[in-house]
Amino acid sequence: MLKNKMFITKLLTIVVLATGLGACSSTDDEDPRDVVAELIEFEEKFVPKVIWNTSVGYGVENHFSRIKPAVAYNKVFSASRDGDVIAFAQRTGKKLWQADLSDIDGERSFFASRKSAQLAGGPITGINRVFIGSENGDIYALDAETGKLAWQGKVKGEIINAPAIDSGILMVNSASGVLQAFNASTGEVLWKTEQDVPALTLRGLSSPVIASGGVLVGQANGNVSVFLLEKGQQGWTTDVGESTGTTELERVVDVDSAPVVFGDKVYSVSSRGNLVALDLRSGKILWERQYSSYRQISISGNSIFLTTDKGHVYSVDRNDGLERWSNLTMSNRDVTGPAVYDEYIVVGDFDGYLHWLSQDTGEVVARHHVDGSGIHSTPTVINGVLYSQVRNGDLEAIQIPKLIEVKP
Repeated sequence: MLKNKMFITKLLTIVVLATGLGACSSTDDEDPRDVVAELIEFEEKFVPKVIWNTSVGYGVENHFSRIKPAVAYNKVFSASRDGDVIAFAQRTGKKLWQADLSDIDGERSFFASRKSAQLAGGPITGINRVFIGSENGDIYALDAETGKLAWQGKVKGEIINAPAIDSGILMVNSASGVLQAFNASTGEVLWKTEQDVPALTLRGLSSPVIASGGVLVGQANGNVSVFLLEKGQQGWTTDVGESTGTTELERVVDVDSAPVVFGDKVYSVSSRGNLVALDLRSGKILWERQYSSYRQISISGNSIFLTTDKGHVYSVDRNDGLERWSNLTMSNRDVTGPAVYDEYIVVGDFDGYLHWLSQDTGEVVARHHVDGSGIHSTPTVINGVLYSQVRNGDLEAIQIPKLIEVKP
C-alpha cells in the first residue's frame, strides 16, 4: 500500500495520461478504445487569423497545469510555471510589465540558479489586481497596472486551479481540501474550512464559483457543496460522482470541473459518474446523465457542451439533459474543455491544434495549429478574440473572419 498521498495522486495522473498519450505506440494487443485518433480531413468554413503572438517564458512545460490567459483592464495576463507573470496589451500583444515570483524579494544573486515558483492556479483578475496561486500553497496579489506585489498569502496544500473573486472576497480551494477566504484588498484571512480528501484522487480540483452569496465547489469525494461567502458556514452538499468499481482506482469520483451557475440552476460533472443539473437554492438533483469528465463544461443558450475523459465532445440540452449531438473524432487526443465562440465551440488538443465545432451539429468547421508542444487548458474567449497558450509558453490571440468562407 502506498503511504504518501501526494505520490499517489501524481502516479494516478501518469496513469491517466498514459491511457491517452501512450496509445500512440500501437501493438497487436492494443485496445481500439485507447487508439489516438488521426485528424480527419474536412472542408474548412473559414481560416482563423492570428492577430498577434508572443511568449510567456517557458510556459508550463510537461507539468500538470491549468494556467490560462485572463483578460481585463485592456490587458492580457498570463504566467509560466517558473514564476513569470506578464501583462500584454490586449490589442497588440506588446509586453507592458513582467513580475518574477520566483524571486519576489529580489534577493537572488546573479550567479544563483532560479528556483521555480511552481505557479499553477490562475491568473484571475478583480479590483485592479491579478491573483495567482502556486503548488507551494502561495497566493499572490499583484497590481494590474504595474505588476508590483500587493500582498502574499498562504494556504495549506497546493493551489492548482484558479481562485474566484466577488464582493471584495478572494476564494481559494486547495488540493488538501482547504477552502479559504481572503480579503482581496489586504490579504487578511476571513475564514477557512477543511474537507476530507480521499486517499486516491485525480491530480486536479475544482475552482470555486461565487454566486448568490454562496461559494460552490466540487470536491474529491464526488460532492458539490455550497458555503456562505461571508462567514463560511456550509449549506447543502450533493453527490455527483458515482463509485461503481471495487478497487480504489475504479472508485475515483473527483469533481474537478468548476460548477457552472446558469439562472437558478447549477451544472456539474464528475470524473467518473454523472453530469447533473442542481437547484441552486437546495442542491436537489433535477436531472442526471452518465457522462464522465474532469474538464471544464460550458453553456450557451439551452446547450451544455462538455469533453469526456476519452476526448469525445457532446452537446446536451440544458433543460432535460438529453443528448443533442456527439463528436467522437478526437478520441484520446487529450482534448481540452470547450470554449464558446459565437456560434461555435473551440477545443484544443495535445498536439497543439485548435478545433472549431458548430454548436448546432458538432461538425468540425475549422482548425488552427498553434504549436506542437500541446494545448493544456480551455481557451479564453473575450469580445470575439480567442487566446490560447501552449505548453512551451507560446501565446496567440486569434480571430475568425465573419461569414467569410474558404472557396474550393
